[in-house]
Amino acid sequence: MTASAVTTLQLPASATGHATGFTTCDCHAVVPLDVTRLEALSVHASSRHLHRKLALLLAAHGLPLEVRDDAFVVPARGFDLLSEVLAAFSRTERPDVLAAPWAGERLETWHLASLEQWVGRLTSGWFAGACQHLRFHLQPIVEMRGGGVYGYEALVRAEVEGRLFGAGPLLQAAAAHGQSRGFDAHARRGAIRQAYPQLGAGQVLFINFAPGVVYNPDICLLTTFDACREVGADFSRLLFEVTESEAFPDLRLLKSILERYRAEGAQVALDDLGAGHTGLSYLSELRPDIVKLDRDLIRGLHGADPRVPLVTALVRFAHDLGIRVVAEGIETAEELGMVRELGADYAQGYFLGRPAPEVAGLSPQAAPFWSGR
Repeated sequence: MTASAVTTLQLPASATGHATGFTTCDCHAVVPLDVTRLEALSVHASSRHLHRKLALLLAAHGLPLEVRDDAFVVPARGFDLLSEVLAAFSRTERPDVLAAPWAGERLETWHLASLEQWVGRLTSGWFAGACQHLRFHLQPIVEMRGGGVYGYEALVRAEVEGRLFGAGPLLQAAAAHGQSRGFDAHARRGAIRQAYPQLGAGQVLFINFAPGVVYNPDICLLTTFDACREVGADFSRLLFEVTESEAFPDLRLLKSILERYRAEGAQVALDDLGAGHTGLSYLSELRPDIVKLDRDLIRGLHGADPRVPLVTALVRFAHDLGIRVVAEGIETAEELGMVRELGADYAQGYFLGRPAPEVAGLSPQAAPFWSGR
């Protein structure tokens, strides 16, 4: 927790039945390190073998081998070369090469992290500015039955000095700066404030969140709910979608997060069924309102495709549990026809509509699919 992120809020009665004072955590603010002020990094490896390798690499790149407390001191003028130094270490070696910044004559051990994380920080100095300029592109989710737009997924973007950053670079930078929790909450609030007012009558806003950054839903989700009330959102038209590139947190925590969203009246969804960590056991235990089929199951799908029985079984399993299904990654009319035939309830993808800064509706190329039906 950073000192600048600490404040005192009141927990609303709707969350606990009575108001309670508490101190917020770092999920309520984004406070990245100011890497532009760093004078030097202290770099060392956890084994003699790697330490010798580090010394050879630093010397080969013309960096000084000044040693303090058994670590090499790399001045700011050499920071640009650290990416090349890091690239010479294998993925299994990199976690054992560590770095910490110097503040004058004091080593800031509080900020000790892997050199890989520090390189990520140094190469994403734009991150602090990006957090001040988040915007959201909206992609339609379309009803298979009649072609109406059920809702829109809010996809985070940021523009800094003419450069547009997508969700991938933003999330990587947030992780490098140790700000994943704060950024995730900041993006949720931004999506609600910017995107919800654009929705048409009855349309639903899909809002992404990473469950791994929520350690206590009653605290970490507080400002998200405040943003919903701020724009006068109908909670039944909000859908919070679990997106996680790595492992989900333990099932009990994930269930408590989804239950907390539902307690406010919102819907919940799981992403990437058929890939990654969204397995059938999660569906059975969590019973989300919606599940999204992974785009790799859909890409190029055709009648004789060996994936057809798998997609059919997944859709049937979800429906048996009362869960609606979104087919992601639709890029052709053929794919759209196949997922309709296999029973998907909704579809999403470039063929139906690309992410756009404003609500754009169904794409002209997709509209004929429902004409005359």
